[in-house]
Amino acid sequence: MNNAAASSAAGSDLRGVAVALRGVTKTFERGLMALGPLDLDVGAGDFVSLLGPSGCGKSTVLRLIAGLSMPSTGEVKVSRQDEGRHAIGFVFQEPTLMPWTSVRENVRLPLRLAHVGKADADARVAEALMRVGLAEFADAYPRELSGGMKMRVSLARALVTDPDILLMDEPFAALDEITRFRLNDDLLSLWRNLRKTVLFVTHSVFESVYLSQRVVVMTARPGRIGADIRIDVDEPRDEAFRTSVGYAEYCRRVSAALAPSYSGRSAL
Repeated sequence: MNNAAASSAAGSDLRGVAVALRGVTKTFERGLMALGPLDLDVGAGDFVSLLGPSGCGKSTVLRLIAGLSMPSTGEVKVSRQDEGRHAIGFVFQEPTLMPWTSVRENVRLPLRLAHVGKADADARVAEALMRVGLAEFADAYPRELSGGMKMRVSLARALVTDPDILLMDEPFAALDEITRFRLNDDLLSLWRNLRKTVLFVTHSVFESVYLSQRVVVMTARPGRIGADIRIDVDEPRDEAFRTSVGYAEYCRRVSAALAPSYSGRSAL
């Protein structure tokens, strides 16, 4: 019997928890169990990274939270501070921009779908583009942008609805290292200023430690929580942290927690 449930609740009901998963599993066609059972709490305003091997269910967790998929069993609860607002913004692995229209209109899309008035939408799009450093590129087309700029457009589109929760599925994986570092810094700056709840999926130990307050390490399929490591360092984080002894030690701890997920797996 399928007893899965997904729900939203007033912020006070979850007592400071933005997302709660309880006994969640996900089984796909042909009986492939991809996830769980999994229990996870993400505090309101926290930055949490999900780290684990390919196929362990990291992206599935995000899709369950977003309501794009339903759990096979268990319960997913998402706190809404205001039922009139969009609670969740999603940044996918690919920017998925519409090539035939401008940066401005790509960012405006969620507001258009929500039937937001033009004046309000114009102001919100302008603010979102300013926050990601693309105000001067509002009239550009995706073909004119670098990979990093396209991802900034995708981030602006997620922020334009002013979501409480930001889900990010390996958004920087395809970028070169220099661009990735810069976007890591910009994302942290946005998080400090806006205090959104961020759940960030990555394959990179180094990225997870640099960005997160907590790194949740998942096991190989079916994905469960293998370790939950708090990154307890002073803010703001910067290049000095990335080259510090403390950063290296946290990377070693996270790597050690991740290692069992790869034992016995093919190098291919």
